[in-house]
Amino acid sequence: MKYNVKITGIGDIALDFLSENMIILFNDNAPTELAEISVLHEISELTGDVAVGDQVTICDEEYVVTAVGDEALHTLKKMGHCSLKFDGADTPSLPGTIHLKGEKNPTFEVGKYITIQ
Repeated sequence: MKYNVKITGIGDIALDFLSENMIILFNDNAPTELAEISVLHEISELTGDVAVGDQVTICDEEYVVTAVGDEALHTLKKMGHCSLKFDGADTPSLPGTIHLKGEKNPTFEVGKYITIQ
């Protein structure tokens, strides 16, 4: 397993981004202005690079990584931060974005987990 974090909070407007098929992740020590737009999770070490074909599980929903932006690994390692885009694109739209393919957008719940393997 490359990453395993428990969701500790959901910012007031974080889930609004699901209307654009995306979500923003941050460690739970994010500044207030970033926390309100983010799904917050416990701090954990990323033990391997996220790559196309990896499996991501978000609150029991499964996804496959289809693209990884140039900055996503750096910010995920340093701040637990990246944007997840649920569109199955094979080219990153932004440097900090990881694209995923799955059946539907996830439902986020405090206490559930996000894993990458």
